[in-house]
Amino acid sequence: MNLQTAYSGSRPAEVTFQALVTSTPRYFYGSRTHCMHEAFDAQTCAGQVEIVDNVCIAPRVPVAPGDRIDVRGEMVHDRGRPPVVHWTHHDPGKRHEDGFIRLRGRVYA
Repeated sequence: MNLQTAYSGSRPAEVTFQALVTSTPRYFYGSRTHCMHEAFDAQTCAGQVEIVDNVCIAPRVPVAPGDRIDVRGEMVHDRGRPPVVHWTHHDPGKRHEDGFIRLRGRVYA
């Protein structure tokens, strides 16, 4: 789906876009997955997003503020907050479309 449409919508949508990283990564354990996740903020042409990557499935992405990245994942909305983009990795169960984060030519999936 087009990033602008997904950003202004309210339903989950698969998106592919370029972004500028605006924060250092934060790490936390997912309450449902019980896996370590990496999260960081990024600016897209549509607006600010939070990118959340499951680093039990994909390697950590060594991002820093100012890095330019390409992202494929699922955008979801939480009222009052910027959209979250997750599923930025492959799906070992083959039940969800694979995503990725590309940094300096290397694909993290």
